[in-house]
Amino acid sequence: MRVGMHMTCHLQANFQTVNMLLTVILGFKPVVSTESPTLIFATPTKIASEGPPTVEYLGKNRVPELQKFFQKPDGLPVHLKRGLPDQLLYRTTMALTIGGTIYCLVALYMAANPKKMK
Repeated sequence: MRVGMHMTCHLQANFQTVNMLLTVILGFKPVVSTESPTLIFATPTKIASEGPPTVEYLGKNRVPELQKFFQKPDGLPVHLKRGLPDQLLYRTTMALTIGGTIYCLVALYMAANPKKMK
């Protein structure tokens, strides 16, 4: 934290020096304002302790059940544990991926070997 504050002060001093040189020697207006900008959010509008008490989640915690279900040693990969819906999603994804790859390869072949005009 100290190093960051030191660098900020150092950079601010450099900006002020450059501004002074530009103003005095060359007659230019200052590049960077030498005044600090007004703080937009100077004070918080509400302190965290003044807020309403936090509401507890009213649902049942299902994480332990799901952990047991997904970590069951049944030999299935995690992405197929839920059965038919997971299998359908997996197979659809694989079909679209393979189809897209074939389509890209065909398009690349057609682009590399254009039809010759007579």
